[in-house]
Amino acid sequence: MDDRSDLDLLHADPREAEDGARPDDRIDDARLDGENTLKPDYVRAVREALEAGDDGAVYDLVEPLHPADLADLIELLERNERAVLAAAITDLMGSEVIAELNDFVREEMMEALPADAVAAIAEQLDTDDAVQLIEDLDEEDRQAILAELDDEDRVAIESALAYPEETAGRLMSREFVAVPEHMTVGDLIDYLRNETDLASDFFEVFVVDHKHHPVGTCALSWILTTPRGIALTDVMQRDQTLVPVMLDQEEVALMFQKYALISAAVVDESGRLVGQMTVDDVVHIISEEAQEDAMLLSGAGEGDINEPIREAYSARVRWLVANLGTAVVASTIIAMFGAAIEQLVALAVLMPIVASIGGNAGTQTMAVTVRAIAMNQLTEANTGRILWREFRVAFLMGVTIAILIGAAVSLLFTPMLGGVIAAAMIINIIIAGLAGVLVPVIFERLDIDPAVASSVFVTMITDSMGFFAFLGLAVAVGLAG
Repeated sequence: MDDRSDLDLLHADPREAEDGARPDDRIDDARLDGENTLKPDYVRAVREALEAGDDGAVYDLVEPLHPADLADLIELLERNERAVLAAAITDLMGSEVIAELNDFVREEMMEALPADAVAAIAEQLDTDDAVQLIEDLDEEDRQAILAELDDEDRVAIESALAYPEETAGRLMSREFVAVPEHMTVGDLIDYLRNETDLASDFFEVFVVDHKHHPVGTCALSWILTTPRGIALTDVMQRDQTLVPVMLDQEEVALMFQKYALISAAVVDESGRLVGQMTVDDVVHIISEEAQEDAMLLSGAGEGDINEPIREAYSARVRWLVANLGTAVVASTIIAMFGAAIEQLVALAVLMPIVASIGGNAGTQTMAVTVRAIAMNQLTEANTGRILWREFRVAFLMGVTIAILIGAAVSLLFTPMLGGVIAAAMIINIIIAGLAGVLVPVIFERLDIDPAVASSVFVTMITDSMGFFAFLGLAVAVGLAG
């Protein structure tokens, strides 16, 4: 029986295997728990090695990790520990690790490391990954890192940084395979076999004319199954989806989804082929945009636990201040009916129900609308139809809730009050449904991100109109006044 503890196994040679166990099994047992998260004992062992300044022990502990697990380890450490770890394992900080790192953690680490260390990491990466590594750094730090790079890498990165953030030009890979249209399939196969400086990953070959304009694409499967003597122009697919270099990343993702693309050529303003976007880049974009919209709808800013406290405070508090202002509107409406509330305390008891249900209904519709806008499903061409659809949905929901709340209030208080709250509920849910569509659409037409600003205003409308409808109807029918 092996009496060694988990910590002993952490320091053991991962190539050892006992009782037929694979090395990977032993690594997982020693470092990862059943949910594939790093064990506290393992993280503690790494910390102790870092504190002792034993770079060799640190390297031995970290080297067997999968890049995604290494990124998790870095995020679990304190800020000062991350820089020490990165310096001890520079050659392990490959593109796979960098891609998995949280944006804030990556930026912190790059700022803490000396320029030559960051440059050494950047030189291992594809251009798009290197750009992601340094794009958010201060200009002084960025220039210091660029100065440490060789001329070819520096020119490529500076060219990418010249494009706006979140555009195809900033995100595209500059490593692709392009060949002239006069080639045959055999010529292309020979070229791919003999060329020593090919892109490391590609799914198709771009065929270009003498001006370097893409005229077609050849999937690798076609190349491998077509006789050598066939001309590329006879086998290539001429219809292709071209990505403009200035296209926003969300639009790029929508193109890949709509046309089921694996890769696509990126062209500049003159139509020349300058890069490619691949599906792995787009998956990252889709995930990033979905998370961003979810956080923005809640007013939580980036919503990241690694976000600096000052930035998190700034992002969240401004929307709470805005919400405070909109809440004053609802409070003013309540104050207008102060006398009625004093005469009939039941109004004060029931008001929160009207506002709460209306707010939830508005949030539901707003979420659907923001998603439809992001997916290009809601445009000027169908806004009227969608508005009518949501009106009917809101009416049906309003009637259902009105029957339930109206019956309950009639039993607990009076039938008259039950009818008032039922009518108010229908009115407020319909208003909530319309606001949930119109507010995001209006912001989108004004070129304001609807995910950022809609929530506060939809809440204000549903609260204010809910109180006004309920209290106004109560006064109108003579329940109080």
